[in-house]
Amino acid sequence: MNLLWFRDISRTDIETVGGKGANLGELTTAGIPVPPGFVLTTDAYRRAITEAGITDRLASLAGSVDPKDPAGTDQTAARIAELFSDVTIPEGIRSDLLAAWSALGTPPVAVRSSATTEDLADASFAGQQETYLYVRGEKAVLDAVRDCWTSLFTARALTYRAERGIGAEDLALAVVIQEMAPADAAGVMFTANPATGRREETLISAAWGLGEAVVSGMVDTDDLVVDTAASVVLSRDTADKAVMVVPDAESGTDRRPVPPLRRSAPVLTDAQALDLAAWGTRIAEHYGAPQDIEWALAGTGFVITQARPIVSLPAPTGPRPTSWPVPRRHAGFFRASIIEQMPDPLSPLFADLAGEHVFPAMDETLTDASGRPGFARGKGMAFITINGYAYYQYGDADMAAMMGKATLMTPRIATKGLGGPRFWRTRALPRYRAVVEEESARDLGSAKARDLLSSAERLSHAGFAYYTAVQTVIPVVVTAETTLTAFCRRVHRAGDPDPASLLFGYDSAPIRTEQSLYDLGTWARQHTALARALLDAGRFPRECPPEVDPGIWTQFEDRLAEHLRRYGHATYTLDLMRPVAADTPDLLWEVFAMYLRGEGTDPTARRDRASKDREAGAERIRGHLSRPIRRTFDRLLGWAQRLAPVREDALAGVGLGWPAARRALRTLGSRLVTAGTLAEPDEVFWLRRDELAELAASLDAGVTTLPTRAAVVDERQRIWRGQALAQPPQMLPERSIWHIWDRFMPARESNDAVLRGIGGSGGTVTSPVRVLTDPSEFATFRPGEILVAAITTPAWTPLFAMAAGVITDIGGPLSHSSIVAREYGIPAVLGTGSATRSLRTGEVVTIDGTAGTVRRADTDRP
Repeated sequence: MNLLWFRDISRTDIETVGGKGANLGELTTAGIPVPPGFVLTTDAYRRAITEAGITDRLASLAGSVDPKDPAGTDQTAARIAELFSDVTIPEGIRSDLLAAWSALGTPPVAVRSSATTEDLADASFAGQQETYLYVRGEKAVLDAVRDCWTSLFTARALTYRAERGIGAEDLALAVVIQEMAPADAAGVMFTANPATGRREETLISAAWGLGEAVVSGMVDTDDLVVDTAASVVLSRDTADKAVMVVPDAESGTDRRPVPPLRRSAPVLTDAQALDLAAWGTRIAEHYGAPQDIEWALAGTGFVITQARPIVSLPAPTGPRPTSWPVPRRHAGFFRASIIEQMPDPLSPLFADLAGEHVFPAMDETLTDASGRPGFARGKGMAFITINGYAYYQYGDADMAAMMGKATLMTPRIATKGLGGPRFWRTRALPRYRAVVEEESARDLGSAKARDLLSSAERLSHAGFAYYTAVQTVIPVVVTAETTLTAFCRRVHRAGDPDPASLLFGYDSAPIRTEQSLYDLGTWARQHTALARALLDAGRFPRECPPEVDPGIWTQFEDRLAEHLRRYGHATYTLDLMRPVAADTPDLLWEVFAMYLRGEGTDPTARRDRASKDREAGAERIRGHLSRPIRRTFDRLLGWAQRLAPVREDALAGVGLGWPAARRALRTLGSRLVTAGTLAEPDEVFWLRRDELAELAASLDAGVTTLPTRAAVVDERQRIWRGQALAQPPQMLPERSIWHIWDRFMPARESNDAVLRGIGGSGGTVTSPVRVLTDPSEFATFRPGEILVAAITTPAWTPLFAMAAGVITDIGGPLSHSSIVAREYGIPAVLGTGSATRSLRTGEVVTIDGTAGTVRRADTDRP
């Protein structure tokens, strides 16, 4: 079968007529206005190259392409073009083609390539092959067909397929011959918003003349957004349209100036836009998926010339919050303390657990540490969310009382051991570990559903209580470091080291974690087959690769399991919906792979260098001090050095209970999947606590089938994605007496071209940034990039080994980011407030870790 008319084509003919041909056939039979035409099938293509004797040569040349060798690919494409220059259209095919063209009335036609792998929902080869417009005359039509066949092997198409492992034997090309629509205007329409994923919004780009100019980006376009649910044009941007593409008798098409009266005139009226969007909705409904559609306005009606699925459409996103209403008057709302570990909107379940347990757990710990009950109790005190973001709420009276208590308690922490490192080490940590051990030993398979939720609640409460104990460590550490720093600056002489360097080179939990991963990579690299199999897999395989000795594989699994047992609890953010390495080891892959390749620095060697520099620096300072002052220096130095690792050790333990809590909740989620309520276990985090308790009670009562919550989960995820686009104020309301504390908040609010924050680690570097908002994105991070994150916790430490610098939204000079960046000797700018939203991955910036500035490469200095 060499030729098919559109009306005779169905979706099952894709291997015969390719992507465009199949789509146009379906549109025609579905009653969509499509210019008439036909398709020269893939059988015609295969017969032509077979009779020309070039089939094997094509496969050989295409198979030799190296995507990393553009020059070689260009040469291959040129050789293939020479092969096609001798291809003639077989006589039977030629006569069928010309007869069909005559049946159309021999009009000017569009001759378009239609590959069998094109326009699929999971692959977009669109634009890889050629299209020829306003083709006139018999010879031109025949030449255009052959040129379309040739374009299957352009350098661009060869590279694209080689990168995806698609060989020449796996594809063929059909050619669409379609009557040209007399387009007064044309353009592209997306039946879902590709920026936000909103299915109720249709985006239309329109220009005068032919649509090919819009697709190729040759002309400026009017851009409209239509709300198809409400049948209203939400917005329009009318361009100054200087040029248009029109038919040309000699060259097919030509660029011409737009007549002055039409340059600033809208291409489409609101009524026309709504009419076009309605066609788009009908097409999307026909295919059951959002569509990328090419259209033309011919006279008073529209015609559709192409429709394909929108590839990589983001999930639907709700509106970005623009106002921040507070739920109570005469109160302040703050994003500080534990909330620094919650930079994103909270999942509904975690928001409820935190709201229920943060303040009681805080009060429990502070009562234990201070001996004063009710330290964190008050009618106006609560943990709440505003637009999904966590805030501490303090009534004005409660805030004043809390500050008074803290003022009294802080000196006692620093001088009398109230709370602080001793309390953390001897009481808070053992207590937390006991809860974790007890809950981790629970048999989840036999546990009641309600007990699974209770287990997660108990672990969360214990974690919040532990975090409060960590907060009592900080004043002691800060006091020791700042006192030493002030002393060193007072006695400073030229050549003295930075006081911070006197605290480097000590062991701490994050450094031990990195060392463990480095040792695992080093061990695996010694086993060649294992290392090769791991790198080929690009992740931690779930089963033993066939080329690896089973005994070696068992050893590797045991070593990895031990690493995860000891360090896999480290949290990236506190929200329980976020995975940890204990349940998602691939979070560690990129750093492990770096070590597996023999790259990166041995943490032991780095620590030894820092230790030698530390001792040498201390000796230099001692050398110019008198004996009494030297004794003071040694006392302050010893105090600060003993405490140097404590803060990081304490912070690293916050997530001890999170793997067990996640296991319990995901087990409950799995039961709800079986009952038909959820589609996957992780959707459990999108339910409210009370909803989950009610569902758990039903499961425990023996109910096996429960109503689906799919629509509820989808809507909450949609809202969350919109909230995640916002930049939450550090303090609310906008006008409040409590803004006197702004300078103590962990983030700034800046919209300047030059981002300003706190210099956390000195030095300057210019490099591309990588914005990471989620642990699932860690695999994209590359050595030498600047890490941009809302905040870093000890779990982020391995990325510092790869980073050229660090920028955060939240943090200060004694935050984890600052301390670890100084250990690694990379610049850090912290507390910018908006880096994750202001910067874009790949953007080149210069960060000055001393001045606390981030400048884009094209930003001049004042």
